[in-house]
Amino acid sequence: MNALELKIPPPLQVIITATAMYGVSKTLPMLKFSVTGSKWLSVGLGITGLSVAAMGVTQFKKAQTTVNPKTLENATHLVTSGIYQYTRNPMYVGLVLILLAWALYLSHLLTLVLLAVFISYITRFQILPEERVMKQKFGDKYRAYLARVRRWV
Repeated sequence: MNALELKIPPPLQVIITATAMYGVSKTLPMLKFSVTGSKWLSVGLGITGLSVAAMGVTQFKKAQTTVNPKTLENATHLVTSGIYQYTRNPMYVGLVLILLAWALYLSHLLTLVLLAVFISYITRFQILPEERVMKQKFGDKYRAYLARVRRWV
């Protein structure tokens, strides 16, 4: 396992990325853009992101399994119902939508680059290690789920 895998909690990753987005938007104002209705779109995306993430947490709570990605060894159930029928990572999809909302609110090109960096980071250092653990823990049942449901959407 790589030293960065499963080390930085996803909410902290979001805070770091959102802060960097704000910083670049203030540092390089010449890269700002304007989209009609971007403020309302950002509100809608933010609410959608919160909702999608909450649906993921709710399904884990219903199954009485851990939500904490740092304690995957405590996972007791493979959750494949509800929103998990459509995406294997609704909590991460929700976080991406929240960051996309923030990027649109800031209306700056580099915020979209930072969003892509966040997606790459979370995939490499969070999702892929989680998937390895889940394959070990749930075996063929998890492999069948991987084949049936997409990682993001």
